[in-house]
Amino acid sequence: MSRTRRQFLTAAGAGGAALLAGCQADPVDDGSDTPDGGAEPTGTTTGTGTPGTADTLVVAAYPPFVDAPSTSPGAWLKRKFEEEFDATLVYQTPESELNYYLERAIQGVDFEADVYVGLDTGQLIDADNRRGEGKFTDPLFAEAGDLEGLDRVRDGLMFDPQDRAVPFDTGYISLVWNATMDGGDFVAPETFEGLTESEYEGDLIVQNPTTTATGEAFMLHTIKQFGPEGYLDYWDRLRDNGVTVLGSWSDTYSAYENEEAPMVVSYSTDQVYAAAEDKDLQKHQIRFLNDQGYANPEGMARFADSDAPRLAREFMAFMLRPEIQAGIAQRNVAFPAIDDAPLPEDYSQYAKEPPEPVTFTYDELQGNREEWTDQWARRFAGG
Repeated sequence: MSRTRRQFLTAAGAGGAALLAGCQADPVDDGSDTPDGGAEPTGTTTGTGTPGTADTLVVAAYPPFVDAPSTSPGAWLKRKFEEEFDATLVYQTPESELNYYLERAIQGVDFEADVYVGLDTGQLIDADNRRGEGKFTDPLFAEAGDLEGLDRVRDGLMFDPQDRAVPFDTGYISLVWNATMDGGDFVAPETFEGLTESEYEGDLIVQNPTTTATGEAFMLHTIKQFGPEGYLDYWDRLRDNGVTVLGSWSDTYSAYENEEAPMVVSYSTDQVYAAAEDKDLQKHQIRFLNDQGYANPEGMARFADSDAPRLAREFMAFMLRPEIQAGIAQRNVAFPAIDDAPLPEDYSQYAKEPPEPVTFTYDELQGNREEWTDQWARRFAGG
């Protein structure tokens, strides 16, 4: 599945918005192509060093973590880590992200990565499900163990019941809305129900839940609100009210910035991006529907077959240090995973936290997430 949460600063122009009206949503590369058994990951390998040696750490990450055109934490982290540790950090950024390593595990082909950065609950469930189906036998990830700094992680962010994935940042799904539209009279609704009112007809752009992390999170939030038996009826009402569904986060955000609609599903750190780009903050207002924001923590985990397990653990502990947490949050447009990261005073002015964070746990999603997504697709993305 494509993880578009990380494309925050890489939005490209959207050619136009496709209304969700019972036809197939725009296709998006979901990273599901099976790589050749001996192929290198399609994407970028950054850094010098010899993978497989004790003084080289290979970190796998989603591409924008390393090479987003505006800002990303990858290069900064590499420099900071190498300054302190007698080691070389090499990045791998396959376009298919975690799926690249899953396919190699299924094929029984070795890979060189030691740590994966950017793991979320859904990806972890996908990996565990494939192993549970007998697609591969050995564990993909190792337990974090007694990791220095683990006790700093904020309550409620730990999402792996088997203690493999450790959160390093989090985001909250919200509405972003443009207060300058309708002659400056536009005000976003405060509730989910408000989105279905006729005065907001055609005013909302969302991402396809089957192809994007943000779209999936918004769908899961509607399930939190209306239950598994009622969320599809709610989406029926959104459709009747002219909601626009596009296949990627970048397409939706570009359509929003082009003022094709006054509201878009995005992240509550949107004003961090807007302020950094010197944009009009009136066009980047935040709304937490029902005073809630759906939490999407990102985690890191050590691959079980890592050739540098000691260095991998040192890197994970390094990622949890307060000053590193602050640097990651600012460069990744997110919230730290710990409470005492020394962020600039104005960061909280722009990064908005919901009055009530909500999310589904691993156990709640296991066995349900795929069914809920399939139900949505059958109802709304059928031919």
